[in-house]
Amino acid sequence: MIWFALATYKSKIGTAPAIVIDTQMYDLKAAIKAARIPGFKADSVDGGVASMMSDWATFKPLLRKAAPLIVEQAAAGKLKSLGLADKLAVAPYRPQRIFCAASNFIEHANEMTTVLAAKSESKPYMFLKLQNTVIGPRETIRKPAETSMLDWEVELAAVIGKRARRVSVDKALDYVAGYSIVNDVSARDLNMRADYPFKFDWFQGKCHDTFAPFGPWIVPAWFIKDPQDLRMELTVNGESMQNDSTGNMIWSVREQIAYLSTIVTLEPGDVIATGTPAGVGMGRGTYLNDGDVMVASLEKIGSIRNRVANERR
Repeated sequence: MIWFALATYKSKIGTAPAIVIDTQMYDLKAAIKAARIPGFKADSVDGGVASMMSDWATFKPLLRKAAPLIVEQAAAGKLKSLGLADKLAVAPYRPQRIFCAASNFIEHANEMTTVLAAKSESKPYMFLKLQNTVIGPRETIRKPAETSMLDWEVELAAVIGKRARRVSVDKALDYVAGYSIVNDVSARDLNMRADYPFKFDWFQGKCHDTFAPFGPWIVPAWFIKDPQDLRMELTVNGESMQNDSTGNMIWSVREQIAYLSTIVTLEPGDVIATGTPAGVGMGRGTYLNDGDVMVASLEKIGSIRNRVANERR
């Protein structure tokens, strides 16, 4: 099976959908025209990746048929590459809702001095990040003047492909269109409050503009048979900070989807950031500063690279 991913790039007239094959990026409309799949019209992707996620049941079989033909056309020189995918990709789209799992790795909970109940006596702890937080690979994370404890969190992102309400754990992955990466950037000092009886304020600590790098693209779910068997790593200025496996999650991707769907109807395009392993800055006593560069990576998906810069008031 030929690996490919759905991406977005900056064209002369804005952003446009693309397909990534191997290391190369191709304009998706041009690729569809070259593939000549019956019933797959090039203008059907004019709405971009977000629109494709909203009608994934239609696009999924069409893309599976088109991908090998696109490769043939590219190999024959009938489809021109836009260039290296990791140089051109921007955020695949800007999801309206990113559901985030907190303390979903035991070692991460330990480094944060978080005392967890036994799994048998608990359930996932989720919070939201908003659309304003989303940026793409190679975009700049703006460090607010109000924080001196800016931190990182590499996470596997599951992209919902069809409406989900009260789904079972066994069937939960059937609702995933694909996978990507989220870096849950956090201002640790702003996560805490002393002026109210409530101990934490994750809106203040996690919802600043640029605090959710997302991408570099979306890998269709059929390429990732087991989302609990992926290496994940984050480096800062080339030094490895986080290096673990999604297999060490407390609550699996399946369990998180099933749990969320008992509270809210999950909609196509929703993203679930499924938790981060140990190795964050707070656990190490070190934080991000102006000029630092993070690279968040997931096996079988890719990497997103983001630089930190002090925000101008």
